[in-house]
Amino acid sequence: MKKYIKKILILVLSFMVLVLTPSVNTFAATNPNKTSSTSLSLPKLNNNYPIVMVHGLFGWGNDELFGINYWGGQNSIKEMLTKNGYTIFTPTIGSISSNWDRACELYAYLKGGTVDYGEEHSKKYGHSRYGRTYPGVYPELGASDAKGLKKIHLIGHSMGGETIRVFAQLLENGDPDEIKYNTTDISPLFKGGNHWIDSITTIATPHDGSQEDEKQNNLEPIMHQFFAAAASRNGVINSSNPCFDFRMDQWGLKKLPDESYDSYIHRVFSSNIWKDTKDLSIWDLSQEGAKELNSWVKAQSDIYYFSISCVDTHKDLLTQHQIPNPNMNPLLIKSSIFMGQYTNNTEGKVKVDSSWWRNDGIVSVRSAIAPHEGSKDQVVNYNQNTTIQRGLWNYMGEINDVDHIQVVLQDNPIYQKYLQNTFINLAKILNELPF
Repeated sequence: MKKYIKKILILVLSFMVLVLTPSVNTFAATNPNKTSSTSLSLPKLNNNYPIVMVHGLFGWGNDELFGINYWGGQNSIKEMLTKNGYTIFTPTIGSISSNWDRACELYAYLKGGTVDYGEEHSKKYGHSRYGRTYPGVYPELGASDAKGLKKIHLIGHSMGGETIRVFAQLLENGDPDEIKYNTTDISPLFKGGNHWIDSITTIATPHDGSQEDEKQNNLEPIMHQFFAAAASRNGVINSSNPCFDFRMDQWGLKKLPDESYDSYIHRVFSSNIWKDTKDLSIWDLSQEGAKELNSWVKAQSDIYYFSISCVDTHKDLLTQHQIPNPNMNPLLIKSSIFMGQYTNNTEGKVKVDSSWWRNDGIVSVRSAIAPHEGSKDQVVNYNQNTTIQRGLWNYMGEINDVDHIQVVLQDNPIYQKYLQNTFINLAKILNELPF
């Protein structure tokens, strides 16, 4: 595997591990010990567009993995926000696919129909052009009525933030190769001119990739441990065939109806695609891959952009490096320590210095703020008392003492209410954005 594989390994394991008690300081300068009520007034009827929450690497939509919610763990952020008057969609798309392929799946999930990865894209990377067929959860997206154009708000965690950026780029600008060469049956996604997104919010997204070493690892044994831990935690006995699906149909890696978990996992991770193509998550999430993505995926002038970072490290007074806070998920510590001291001045590579060191165990704060490498996107600090601008990144700050997984899994009962309120407050901010 390529250099990002270790991060995948850590991410997979850490989803099932209970983090320790977090400490102080949180997003929006709110004390988590001062728990506020989750009962808010219903959204105003201005831009109460549906909110689409897109998962990251090895993620899923709802409770598809032994009853565990990607968004909320044992609880459901989707249900919580729905009770507060918001329309929420939580798609499940390719868990290890490229951002391009995931964006195509997101389009089909929303509008309905068979996934079209693009004729030219599929030829270039050597996989099938068409994927699964979705009924469509919001087929009216992009239609107009007396209230105006039907749009959406997009929230992405981790890699999900990159995916929704690619989705917006394709919707609004299309793809030059598809437009030029496919003159007969081009998907509307690749035609451009579709201004259907009101806002994009990224949470702990590696916009500039993540610094990591060059070591190669075998992911397959870790997947066995991951599902075994998930089954055990939720009282599933002898579950050798979990419902988790990588959604790699375009690569001929679809899970067969009676295929065992062992066989499926081995078939996926022993495939030649890991060494033969860049059309996968491993490349997109690397620093060089992220830089390449940033060169063509740009902030759109009619979309509000927000970003939130997580940080769970502090400066070591002796070494000046960043080291994990005591509450960090134990399985993220090794990666966090490495990220907290790694530098790279290799010519032709993304330069890494101490500005990259503060991290959440998977993603550095610098990378989560906004695209920098290969990008000309502008960034400002979010201020609710000033006019929010479209077409640039409004950085909403850090969620302190929370690692990359805890922000969505929310297993810590002490910190859980605060994190839930963070999502409620975010939904309220999006709902009240000016037209």
